Amino acid sequence: MILTLIYFIFILGVIIVVHEFGHFIFAKIFGVYVYEFSLGMGPKLIGTKEKKGKTTFNIRAIPIGGFCSLAGEEVDANEKVPEKQRLYKKPKWQRFLILFFGAGNNFILALLVLFFLGLFVGSPDMTPVVRNLDEKYPMYEAGIREGDRFVEINNNKISTIDDAQVYLIMAQKNEESTFVMKRGDKEYTYKLTPISEKNEEGETAYKFGIIFETKMNHGFVNAVKYSLKKFGALFKQMCIVISSLFTGKLGFNSLSGPVGIYSVVDEAKSTGISNIFYLIALLSVNVGFVNLIPFPAFDGGRILFLVIEAIKGSPVSPKLENTFNTIGFVLLMLLMLVITVNDVIRII
Repeated sequence: MILTLIYFIFILGVIIVVHEFGHFIFAKIFGVYVYEFSLGMGPKLIGTKEKKGKTTFNIRAIPIGGFCSLAGEEVDANEKVPEKQRLYKKPKWQRFLILFFGAGNNFILALLVLFFLGLFVGSPDMTPVVRNLDEKYPMYEAGIREGDRFVEINNNKISTIDDAQVYLIMAQKNEESTFVMKRGDKEYTYKLTPISEKNEEGETAYKFGIIFETKMNHGFVNAVKYSLKKFGALFKQMCIVISSLFTGKLGFNSLSGPVGIYSVVDEAKSTGISNIFYLIALLSVNVGFVNLIPFPAFDGGRILFLVIEAIKGSPVSPKLENTFNTIGFVLLMLLMLVITVNDVIRII
């Protein structure tokens, strides 16, 4: 339990520090005054002493989240900082980079982690090819064989084995699914319904009978290709998940918060340190992607107001923007509460 907690704090700490450092470094480059760089939320535990004109660096009590407090984030705030050092006084392109590079840094981190995993551990082949099947299940019984390549699942194009895994998970209900497979130069269409089984916890699992296995490639070039392809696949997965939430294909109970992440970390630690670093890459893409969603209180929400300002030729009303950000923050906290309750219920 202690080791899991250490890994949990380490993983979230790295992702948060990298994210906030993106905002911090670009703010410094463009001359925006930074009040505070903080890891964690809530009461301050330790940190640097406050000095006039200097940024304070703090660690706070709750090891979830963090922030980089910039002058001029709220246009109507009463600040003693010179106007030229306030965010809203900077050119739009500078404000965009400051806001974007929290997520941008997360993406860079994910690419680097994936590259080094590919270089030192090996690069999994991401070709969407069937490598192993269980003969007792629908895929084998329908005639699908090892070496067949996924082309489509339920009219969704499959480019990588990650795509196949995502759409198989989404299709795993007691309903018929359409698979287009390629063998040699010919394509074959299959209509398959998964078999439902009870797992050890008594939960229903739906299985088509594919056992995912990957062969490993090695070398610098393969590591570069893998990092780019895997990053693209993880980004695509986030697009699929978010769009599926809005269309109702996935419920909000499929989301995980800190408690759910803790459980994943607990499982990952027993499978080797490489999986801990893969989890950093995965969560880093998730954090970056979610922060770019144009929702109030996210970086993407602030970028949206910046785009609106550019289109209309004048700033959005500060009062309106602050109101939207406040409402967005409250809704976000409520969503986190619901997700956390669901996580706890799943664990219990």
